[in-house]
Amino acid sequence: MTPEIELKLEVPPRGMRKLQRMRGVRDGAARRARQEDLVSVYFDSARHKLHHHGMSLRVRHVGDKRIQTLKANGQWASGLARDEWEEPIERDTPDLRAMRGTPLAPLLDKKLARALRPVFETRVHRTVVPLDRGESQVELTFDQGEVRRGAKSAPINELELELKRGRIADLLHLARDLSDRVPAQFALRSKAERGYDLIAGRPAGAVRAQPIKLAPDITTAEAFRTIALACAHQVAANAPAVRAGDPEGVHQMRVGLRRLRAAMSVFSGMFRDPQSGGVKEGLKWITGELGPARDVDVYIKSITTYAEPMQRTVSHHDLERLQRELAAWRAETFERAKKAVESPRYRSLILDTLGWIVDGDWASSDAPRVRPQRERSVGDFAREELGRRATKVGKRAKKIAKLDPRKRHKLRIAAKKVRYATEFFRSLFGRRKAQKRLGRYVRRLKSLQDCLGALNDITVHRELARDFVRERARERQSAFAIGVVSSEEENRTGPLCDAAIAAAGKLAKARPFWT
Repeated sequence: MTPEIELKLEVPPRGMRKLQRMRGVRDGAARRARQEDLVSVYFDSARHKLHHHGMSLRVRHVGDKRIQTLKANGQWASGLARDEWEEPIERDTPDLRAMRGTPLAPLLDKKLARALRPVFETRVHRTVVPLDRGESQVELTFDQGEVRRGAKSAPINELELELKRGRIADLLHLARDLSDRVPAQFALRSKAERGYDLIAGRPAGAVRAQPIKLAPDITTAEAFRTIALACAHQVAANAPAVRAGDPEGVHQMRVGLRRLRAAMSVFSGMFRDPQSGGVKEGLKWITGELGPARDVDVYIKSITTYAEPMQRTVSHHDLERLQRELAAWRAETFERAKKAVESPRYRSLILDTLGWIVDGDWASSDAPRVRPQRERSVGDFAREELGRRATKVGKRAKKIAKLDPRKRHKLRIAAKKVRYATEFFRSLFGRRKAQKRLGRYVRRLKSLQDCLGALNDITVHRELARDFVRERARERQSAFAIGVVSSEEENRTGPLCDAAIAAAGKLAKARPFWT
């Protein structure tokens, strides 16, 4: 097995030509470049069993040679590392005997062997250029072609940067230099994933957070890298969905950003340098650019739940006008989100954040308070951090009946950080008793979060209603309809506060799972 450290960029065809003409790339190509025409046939069962287990199996045709490759998710859920098993074979179909000792082995039986069939193929013209970068050697691979299944096809224009020797940081710095020259987007979909999307006839959809697994004997620095790269994966993986105007993609990118910022908060003792502050500001910026799209989308959906009281007071004609005004408002906010994700600032932010996670200044700081934090056992750190944050939330929750909307919002954010920290560290508490307590604690914490979230939505919607009436409502009847909705939502405040008080009481009785 060979761990493959690579980074993939999606580049427009014109950008590919520009990069190939760059002096360093052109000089490297003149000396050592190689070009190939590759046909890769991917195999799976009719129900895509391998794909569902996070693997892809292909047979690549290179002239008269046949190379079989199995790829699986690597050590980080980041798009930077994958595990790869490669063997030359004698035929056009997979040789499953070569798969012994791989993640595919537990799935292998006669039934799967009979079920394997070609599911799609890729045809690409490949140009490979080796480059020296600092003390590292990086291989640039320009792939242009298509993925095809029957009459269906989709273009491939990718630049892969594979680290052959040296530091991941050098790989990321080179990617940043290239993306400064052309509009190259950090990409996470492999050719295999493109093929499965083509089969399903779906565009790139929203990507949810994946479970995080931490070894109990690693340091806090190693744990942070694993957690932060998983969060960054969720952010970057949702960029295509945001560009396509998918509301769930906007939501999941914001979730990824919140999780990443929460991880930085949980491990904040390691980040006392200016570079870390710059990353925080960048993440705050893109979160703010996405916020209006999510808020307005949720608000408009909430308005539809009050159709009956609005219909009693506003004519059908006026409601149609209101719907058009709201749709135009929503379109503007989604266009703002799309432009942000397509901007050079966002492209740089993603690559800079990955570089900072992997090899930022925080990782080599000798500051007296930083190094001990970085070298702590993650198990001890997790127990201490979960206990401290949970105690803080518990104390605030006891006073929930006296909190104003601003302080309730702060409690909601604190509870959310505890929830994220629980997700980050839950693999460290694998014993049956701890897992049982963890499940009960999360359910009660989620109940409190749901109540606080609904109360916060009412506060946000009140502000959005004011903005709409002041700046967008062209007719008095539109403003009147929005007023009806605001009144209906305000009537929910009392019951939600009561529910939040009850949820806080139950949370207070939940036994800690981290002790």
